[in-house]
Amino acid sequence: MARQRGEGMLWQRGETWWIQFYVNGQRVRMSTETADPDKAKHMLKEKLARVTLGEPLVARAGRVTFAELRRDLLAHYEATGHRDLEEAGWRLAHLDRAFGRERAQQITGPAITRYIVTRQGEGAANGTINRELGVLLRMLRLGVEHGKVVRVPIVHKPKEAAPRAGFFEADAFVAVRGRLPLDLQVAVSLAYVLGWRTQSEVLTLELRQVDLAAGTIRLDVGSTKNDDGRVVYLTPDLAELLAAHIARVQALGRELKRVIRWLFPHFPTAHVRKALVGTQRRDFRKAWATACTDAGHPGMLRHDFRRTAVRNMVNRSIPERGR
Repeated sequence: MARQRGEGMLWQRGETWWIQFYVNGQRVRMSTETADPDKAKHMLKEKLARVTLGEPLVARAGRVTFAELRRDLLAHYEATGHRDLEEAGWRLAHLDRAFGRERAQQITGPAITRYIVTRQGEGAANGTINRELGVLLRMLRLGVEHGKVVRVPIVHKPKEAAPRAGFFEADAFVAVRGRLPLDLQVAVSLAYVLGWRTQSEVLTLELRQVDLAAGTIRLDVGSTKNDDGRVVYLTPDLAELLAAHIARVQALGRELKRVIRWLFPHFPTAHVRKALVGTQRRDFRKAWATACTDAGHPGMLRHDFRRTAVRNMVNRSIPERGR
């Protein structure tokens, strides 16, 4: 049964208390996200005090949807470049399934806990779940900044496993690399020798960043994890691989009758849509997993290239500035 308190109102839906009050004549209803009547009363008093003082309130909180916050998040990523949109899409896919039909105020701490339990039941690693929660919390924080969300719920993230200490031994790498297409053989060779991140540092390279005459390859400022630029000298084997690869890219450009800027574009195959040919290749997870399985090394991670490269450089006594 509803209970009137001054200009506001309290009532229960199930175990949860809801409040109602008015801002400039407009009715505002929102969940207190608590079953404790005293906490609900305190929240109502706080809202009424803020209305009296003329402080800003979220008037649309009860109508803002997950879908609206999702659109705002993608617009933010596109405008700022803070995250690759395709990578964000992988994480959003699971969030869509759980919250796609919900209003923002229904994304509470208990609802997020249920999401964690569901994802764990699906076999997702805690690290993967936490990356997804990071996207969700960023979405909600943007909602607060835009005046669409009252507050971000408290979330207790699951504990992640200790970092892997795996290395990619040379024989295993050669076996897996040999089962990849020619262009991907070059990409993984760069990652293996130089210790660069495959998705964010290798596949984003443009032809202009490779200087075969000088024997160098350059990462632009802002393209690395720490935003620093980087120039390295190629080994003779890498220089030879890149020269042959660039010739193939240029031949593809002549065939398509347009300039290809990417070092690793999509080449025409039976599995690549015609519209993608010549555009930037953003990842090759399936091809990598298949190659690992076929080579007898299932489950190997490309992330192991980084620590393997550092170990190999230490063993060759390469100074830190030369890495």
